[in-house]
Amino acid sequence: MTNPLAGLFKARQKEAARLELYARNMRLCGEYLAARGDGSAPGRARLVQAIGVLATSLDDTSSADPFDALLQVGERALEAGGEDGQALALAVTEAATRIRQRSKGAWRLRGLALDGLGRDAEALECYERYLTLAGGTDAAAEVVRRIDTLRRRRACVDAAVAVFPETGSPLRDLAGGRTATTAAVTTEFAAFVRARVARHGMGHPEVRRLLRLYGEYRRLVERDGPADPAPGGSTPIGAAGLRGLIAGRTVCVVANGEEVARSTLGAEIDRYDLVVRCDSFRLRAEGTGERTDLHAVTLRGDAPWNGPAWTQPTGIRLVFGDPAAGWRRAVRQRLSPGAQEHIGDASLRRPLTDPALLGEAGWDAGTGTAFTTLRLLDFLDVSPRLDLIGFQPPGRLRPREAEWVMDRATHVDDSKMRIALR
Repeated sequence: MTNPLAGLFKARQKEAARLELYARNMRLCGEYLAARGDGSAPGRARLVQAIGVLATSLDDTSSADPFDALLQVGERALEAGGEDGQALALAVTEAATRIRQRSKGAWRLRGLALDGLGRDAEALECYERYLTLAGGTDAAAEVVRRIDTLRRRRACVDAAVAVFPETGSPLRDLAGGRTATTAAVTTEFAAFVRARVARHGMGHPEVRRLLRLYGEYRRLVERDGPADPAPGGSTPIGAAGLRGLIAGRTVCVVANGEEVARSTLGAEIDRYDLVVRCDSFRLRAEGTGERTDLHAVTLRGDAPWNGPAWTQPTGIRLVFGDPAAGWRRAVRQRLSPGAQEHIGDASLRRPLTDPALLGEAGWDAGTGTAFTTLRLLDFLDVSPRLDLIGFQPPGRLRPREAEWVMDRATHVDDSKMRIALR
């Protein structure tokens, strides 16, 4: 004979545990708000509002469903961004999947939070759980896309290890770990590629295959989950696209100094097929010329997305910066629609250190934009003429940058402030 009181006791235990999960998440929300301070930014303001709705729904007199309010907090925490926002979203969704283990929304949000934190294997598990609950018919396109991306990333790592199996076990073991992060795997993958290049050389056929796999892996890492329209109405380009746009064209990279502005080099600068300018610049037709065919900028500071919009008209705009999330946010917020025809994609955001491009160690965040652009154009090696104009005065290039330039200069013309690399 069953004891009806036992069932009642279990139900009360379950309800107490559920209420404790809600209470714990309210404490976490409070800690988040106390640590973040200002809540006036749009994304954070919506999160604050969602937390208020959750608090109200937990009142005994409220008819609102606290579970829906909890999921809304998770959504808004992801929107607020940053590691702390993603961490809050993860804590919220961990509670949500315990409260309702068959909630599609909870598993989707938990997967997105883990994905944002770079915990690929765990994110994939959550996405697949969501897909099972959704039955495959109502699944969100973003989740299907992310599952495909995460699987293809792992396939790139496995294929790379197979190219040099005798030395790939650390990379294979790390990538196979359930708690491995994207950042850790990417760092190990880059070290694996550099070591093979150093040992066998760039011309080795297996090294070339390895570089292609690494380039594909990085493209998949940098690519954002949702399919966004091209930012600013521009056409995204990678290394191959940039190579095609500059092939056979004479190029000059123009310094922003007063020496060029006060000169009479403007007409000569405008005779180049491709005029490159960097960061903030002013034009004075007689000295600097009037054209800007490629504009390059480096993201600086803790919040580079808050800078002014890039409104200077140009054919190609390249944006250098790290990390990927900050780069994407800055590109979305600062590109001015119609101000550029082509925008360098994420594969071009760090050409000096990316093994798929130059892959050199030792270049820090202070490396000049002009030097980064020059090195990328030199690496592509499709321009019959590549000149620097206005970079002779001390301070225009950092000492290591100037040393690299002068070691490779084929001609220096002080009267025209020109250093030729071709």
